[in-house]
Amino acid sequence: MSVTTLHLLCAGAAQGLVKALQARLLAEADAVLGGRFGAVGAMKEALLDGEPCDVMVSTDQMIGELVAAGVLRSDHRAPLGRVRTGIAIRRGAPKPDFATPEALKAALLAADAIYFPDATRSTAGIHFLAVTRELGIHDQIESRFRTYPNGASAMRELALSAAARPLGCTQLTEIKYIDGVELVAPLPARFELTTVYTAAVSAHAAEPALAARFIAMLAGNEAYALRAACGFEP
Repeated sequence: MSVTTLHLLCAGAAQGLVKALQARLLAEADAVLGGRFGAVGAMKEALLDGEPCDVMVSTDQMIGELVAAGVLRSDHRAPLGRVRTGIAIRRGAPKPDFATPEALKAALLAADAIYFPDATRSTAGIHFLAVTRELGIHDQIESRFRTYPNGASAMRELALSAAARPLGCTQLTEIKYIDGVELVAPLPARFELTTVYTAAVSAHAAEPALAARFIAMLAGNEAYALRAACGFEP
């Protein structure tokens, strides 16, 4: 029996969850996952450029815009949960205090390398850059910024960093599945960023029925504990 490939364009924040369901998809539907993971802006560009896509996972706002534009379907659209944004360190490093804006400011000023995703196309990167400006320290620490196409690659580089006091910022789901880093805390309440992620079937899906089935796996009750373990909140 031939194996079907289900093509995804998926926000990096959902990569851990999606990959954790690969074995179930193969066992239950004789299908494997193909496609890309990355910043939501890059995934939108890929979809609009005609890259093969059966399922798209992105922010709920972006999914809504793409449904309205007619490039995603509305009949098989399901939220996966909320994801917060937080601060990460190399595993085993001392944990700075991030409980208040003042503590966050002090920790960022003390860091000698700061890793985060693309500040023009990723949800967390855009937000974090705005936080540094609101704290009034952007110009002081800009030379220490280390940006990467998505949160996962930024966290992998943080894990490998030779800097003495590196820090990272991205969404909790991307921190949780990268070896060598650990979550310190979500951003302080004043700067909290909580993003709802949603999955939808592409209007040009080659495998629309399979796409709907996989979305049901992602968003269904059976995957509730898995979503929680990956960092999604109801």
